[in-house]
Order: sequence, then structure tokens, then C-alpha cells
Amino acid sequence: MPDDNRVDRRVCQLYQRGIVPYATAWAWQRSLVDDRRQNPSLDDVMLLLEHPPTYTLGQGASTQFLKFDPAQAEWEVHRVERGGEVTYHCPGQLVGYPILNLTYYQKDLHWYLRQLEAVIIQVLAVYGLQGERLPGLTGVWVSDRKVAAIGIKVSRWITMHGLALNICPDLSGFDRIVPCGLSDKAVGSLEQFVPGVQFEQVREQVAIAFAEVFNVQLVEDADVAKIER
Repeated sequence: MPDDNRVDRRVCQLYQRGIVPYATAWAWQRSLVDDRRQNPSLDDVMLLLEHPPTYTLGQGASTQFLKFDPAQAEWEVHRVERGGEVTYHCPGQLVGYPILNLTYYQKDLHWYLRQLEAVIIQVLAVYGLQGERLPGLTGVWVSDRKVAAIGIKVSRWITMHGLALNICPDLSGFDRIVPCGLSDKAVGSLEQFVPGVQFEQVREQVAIAFAEVFNVQLVEDADVAKIER
């Protein structure tokens, strides 16, 4: 784990956006990853944004967890290179896409997944909620409801895809799938536990927690603003 006492924390560029089409954000991630394959010394990046209603399946995901025909769907459906089964994105869900070079952290995918979960758990604690991990599963639960899903892709130790935290979304879109292939687990949102929670405030807490958990200096849009420990 990085030394929390070091002075020269790694810089991570923070891009906070509103609703971005899934294909646009996906192409943006791939471009950022390609740049860092060619030049590993480039700063890391964290994208925080939302998507319009979209279903995504991991590279090995089964279509049996879709309750509709993807060829005739009125919603966007994408099969992407992350791990995991099918999930749903929509406004009110905060999506975080870290583009990190794990060479500067730990070359350990399990460590990285647990760090992403730790970010969510730390944010939930701000609102007096106990985020929980379930043995053998990836993500974060509050009580019996999964409030955050995680799915990643790592190539040459550079990460893409990431986490999705349900803050105040319309959860009905999850009814059309078996989320993450878990038929016995309910999906929930932060709003269900903290009525009136503000999306922008939670997004800020996610940025702060990410900076603390990964021990980085977040620089928003090329020095416009900074979130530091």
C-alpha cells in the first residue's frame, strides 16, 4: 500500500461531468488508456459522470440475465471489456472511471478492487451508513441492498471502467435484468437510506474519499481546483 506519509503523492486529473453518453465515455477511457500505454509517466485520471439509461455486459457476461431481447431493445446495450455480468446505468447513479497505472500503486487486482470498495464504504460512513462487503462478491451493500457495483479492466497494469454508486436513480431499470447475475440480492440507493441526499455533495465525497484511499492529489480540470487530504 502507498506510504501515507510521503510528500510526493501522485497527481490524478479529475474530470467531473454531467450526463455523458456511454459510448462517448467508453471511447474517452480507451483513448486515455492508450495514451498511458505509450507514455506511462502521464498523470492518472478519474472521470466522475452519469449516463443516460444504458445496459452493459462484461466480456464474459451471459445474456440469460437480460429479461429482454437486446436486439430489439429500446435502450442502449453494450458488451464491454470489463469483468462481471450485466448492470444498469442511468441519471442519478454516479459512475467513476479511474485510469490508474497500478505500477505506481500495487500490481494486485484484488487489492485494487478492495480499494474501490473502500472508497464507497468511506463515503457511506459520511452519511452514517455501514457499507458492507459480502464474501466472494464484488461491490458494496447497505443492509441487504447493493448500492454500488464494481467492474474493471486492467491491461499492462492500467485500469479502466470502475464503480457505479446508486445515489438517487430511478431503480426500475434494474427490473429488466438480473443485476450482476445475483437473483437473490436486491439493488438499492443511497436516497433510500438518506432521503433528500444531494447528488453533487455525494460526488464531492467520492472524490475526497478516492484521494484519501489511493493517496493521490486530485487536480480538477488542469489546476482549476484541488481536492487534497
